[in-house]
Amino acid sequence: MRCVAFLNAPWREPVWALQPFRDEAFACALLSGGGQRWSYLLRAPETVLTLDAADPRDPFAALAALLGPRSPTDPEGPPFQGGVIGLGAYELGDRVEALGLGRTAWPDLTCARYLSLLAFDHVERRVVAVGRGDTHAAAADRARSALAWLDAPIAARPPITGALCASLRVTDGAAYEAAVAQVVERILAGEIFQANIARAWTGRLAGEADPFDLLLRLRGQSPAPFAAYWRLEDRALVSNSPERFLRVTGETGAIQAQPIKGTRPRGATPGEDAGLAAELLASAKDRAENLMIVDLMRNDLARVSPPGSVKAPELFKVETFANVHHLVSTVTAQLGPGLGVADLLRATYPPGSITGAPKVQAMKIIAQLEPPRGPYCGSLFWAGFDGGFDSSVLIRTVGLERDGPDQDKGGWRLEARAGAGIVADSDPQAERRETEAKIAALLRALTQPLTETAT
Repeated sequence: MRCVAFLNAPWREPVWALQPFRDEAFACALLSGGGQRWSYLLRAPETVLTLDAADPRDPFAALAALLGPRSPTDPEGPPFQGGVIGLGAYELGDRVEALGLGRTAWPDLTCARYLSLLAFDHVERRVVAVGRGDTHAAAADRARSALAWLDAPIAARPPITGALCASLRVTDGAAYEAAVAQVVERILAGEIFQANIARAWTGRLAGEADPFDLLLRLRGQSPAPFAAYWRLEDRALVSNSPERFLRVTGETGAIQAQPIKGTRPRGATPGEDAGLAAELLASAKDRAENLMIVDLMRNDLARVSPPGSVKAPELFKVETFANVHHLVSTVTAQLGPGLGVADLLRATYPPGSITGAPKVQAMKIIAQLEPPRGPYCGSLFWAGFDGGFDSSVLIRTVGLERDGPDQDKGGWRLEARAGAGIVADSDPQAERRETEAKIAALLRALTQPLTETAT
């Protein structure tokens, strides 16, 4: 797919461009809610790859084969000019270190290869239709087809103004606090330094509500830098993640990771809010927690980077989101000669910020204290034909599965989780409250009626 073509169109909000395809298998939107210049809409993939736990194929080799030989991109176009969208479940990490992890119904790896897309430029307020092909004519034809998506009719559906989910079941708070206390004991015994332990909220979408309705609520109430929607055949992923896992610049092989560790809720007044942000920045406990994951990421990246290229140019930056303040650090590296994004994923998966340190032992403890995670704490990514790559950590994410005797008319079961990084001086009650602060935006979108201020 060595040729690429572009066509420009006036600005359209990407979520509304997605709406006509909300029920279409493998329709995907990567939506910037601030901090990222580009959003993307993709549909009708050329090829789909699904690897469940029983599939003996090497998932990273399969991803590399799906991408094929590198093809150049046009520097005048968006960063992503066609390639693969991939969803790695947390348990894909069992293919890196054989830990005997249990599984959910979600595959270890789901990938789809797209030769056309719409890219939404939030800075210049324009839409770019992108087509790839072996010839300029084929690329231009695919770009024209993508441009026509903007004219697709929208099916009339009355807006859902009530709660999207009548009720949610949640992991008992006392049980979660007991799990945190157990992890603290194991840290004090020298088994690990940190582990990320989560609790789950489960329920069903009400009535005629579907995953796209949840995306609309989140987009209106608490947009996030790495929001995403991927409608699979009998599943859907709705993510409101604030966290980047890894980014690779295709032309240079430069790597960037931005792990999040350290959280405070937002304040009720500007003064209280500023005070909580300052408290987070000054917290020795949160800085130590963050630094452990920075060191873990540096170690992971060193496996695929030349000596001396792994650096941490920015530590402990406070970033503010709709419901929380987070402590974010940046780690950079250089992808070694002859290596690609599949090699990078193999070296770093799953994300260090949601496992712990040392990673393998932390994953063993997580498996003892939690049921299998599925998409939660996995990664959603795009991998370009030119070697470019960007990915999120799937926190603030809802996994939905359709069920019922007639799956075309069945309802949607859902699960969301929120966790906290446990270190030696963690307080179980404080960590439980942290999970509740992190899940608050999702719970509001799911369980509260739509109000005028949230539209």
